[in-house]
Amino acid sequence: MSGLPRFNPYINGESVPPATGQYFETVNPYTAKVWAEVARCDASDANAAVEAAWKAFTTGDWPKINATGRGALLRKLGDLIAENAQELAEYEVRDNGKLINEMLVQCKYIPQWFYYYGGLADKIEGSVIPIDKAEMFNFTRHEPLGVILCITPWNSPLLLLAFKLAPALAAGNTVVIKPSEFTSTSTLKLMELVEKAGFPRGVVNVVTGFGAEVGSALVDHAKVAKVCFTGGTESGAMVYQAAAKGLKGCTLELGGKSPNIVFDDAVIDDAVKGAISGIFAATGQTCIAGSRLLVQDGIYDEFVAKLVEFAKTARMGNPMDTATQVGPVTTPPQYQKILSYIDVAKKEGAQCLLGGGPASGPETGDSPWFVQPTIFGGVTNTMRIAQEEVFGPVLSIIRFKTDEEAVEIANDIAFGLAAGIWTQSIKRALKVSAAVRAGTVWVNTYRSLSYMSPFGGYKKSGLGRENGIESIREFLQTKSVWISTANDVPNPFVMR
Repeated sequence: MSGLPRFNPYINGESVPPATGQYFETVNPYTAKVWAEVARCDASDANAAVEAAWKAFTTGDWPKINATGRGALLRKLGDLIAENAQELAEYEVRDNGKLINEMLVQCKYIPQWFYYYGGLADKIEGSVIPIDKAEMFNFTRHEPLGVILCITPWNSPLLLLAFKLAPALAAGNTVVIKPSEFTSTSTLKLMELVEKAGFPRGVVNVVTGFGAEVGSALVDHAKVAKVCFTGGTESGAMVYQAAAKGLKGCTLELGGKSPNIVFDDAVIDDAVKGAISGIFAATGQTCIAGSRLLVQDGIYDEFVAKLVEFAKTARMGNPMDTATQVGPVTTPPQYQKILSYIDVAKKEGAQCLLGGGPASGPETGDSPWFVQPTIFGGVTNTMRIAQEEVFGPVLSIIRFKTDEEAVEIANDIAFGLAAGIWTQSIKRALKVSAAVRAGTVWVNTYRSLSYMSPFGGYKKSGLGRENGIESIREFLQTKSVWISTANDVPNPFVMR
């Protein structure tokens, strides 16, 4: 035994050792030190979790609880998350190196998903159809799908889990969660609250480990009805292909290369802050990062000068320190990927206006994974740095002349997750927001999300929607029920 905290999978209401008996290390990105060990599960653990979820869905106490009762359990869980937000946020920071300020805000906001969908649970109503057949009564009912697999990423583990878990449970499904191998601990701590809230055994399960060893077995399992995945586009495509073999439904929230468009009538100081928020918040490790900054000719020089000066003030440091504004990159592979894209940008001829390499110094502590906030000017939309997702604190600035050119550049990309528009013209805001092909468009703000508003992507940024009333429909299937009121059975050889 190493003496480090150990985290086991949560299966059928219990924290149990992995079938393999093996564990892997999880590293604090700021200290660069191992701080915990997480179970390295395999296909047998995956099978146990899915079977537990299936049993809970079909024969356990869960199907006996009516929709109002499900809602009460969800609201109770929301209360417990609110009470434990500080602890959950600290687990997230130790795992992914993101700022305590951001993680605490997220953890304090997460309960709203469970309150919202808890309230929505008993508002799922079918309808009576005024059917065109004589002596027939026809109505619909909306029923849960079964076992839902939730695969979550390392950048905001609990928030992105809430997007999936709350509506899935409200709809009456059971769930198996596969968190990222880099950030599993906060999800396992959440299971303590799930148990305390009173959810029946097997309703929520967590299996930890690596994609090839456990993730594939979960996606392939015959009793998984639907897969909800947040992560990179390439990984999402592989999940989608695997799920298709079993005719499983999928909700995929994937990559982005979002345009943040600044028009010449924008309030420059506000737009500068919006550009900073869009790319340097969360160290750029967010799918909605506004990594392509489109700036109109008339204000280009003034705007870029102010942007660079503001970005220079960003404080790197310990993510547990509330004064820190930029933390370390979460994983070594991601750190190397970011640096490789910086090199690509330089080779392509982009002008490095700020940063452009690793960061070191007293503020970075023992971490070898800090990257300087980096800004490139002179970028064209055909460059790799403008077309491919970096997922780090690297901003590409593209100049444009007209509204039409801005829209053309914004849409000339494989992704369509989000976009930002900065203008004082309501006419321009409405026209451009309609023309940009993205699932979320912000006007004079950036990086705003709510449990009330649907979220998801166009094109290679994903399928389906999370959040809002639309999301719960992703976890339901519709049944049509026909009842004959006729006194006798008509000709059995003719369709009625």
